[in-house]
Amino acid sequence: MSRGNQREKAREANLKKQAAQKKGNSMSGSQMQSAKESAAEIMRQKQAAGKPMP
Repeated sequence: MSRGNQREKAREANLKKQAAQKKGNSMSGSQMQSAKESAAEIMRQKQAAGKPMP
């Protein structure tokens, strides 16, 4: 029996798996930290604008 089809299917599955991994996080640690800080600052501004202090 030929194993070419099984090999081909395994290769396709592996390529799909690798593509899914590449879609994940593409930022470095410092970039991720600065993005988190900017998002937190935006949220603080939104909360301050939405809730007036008594």
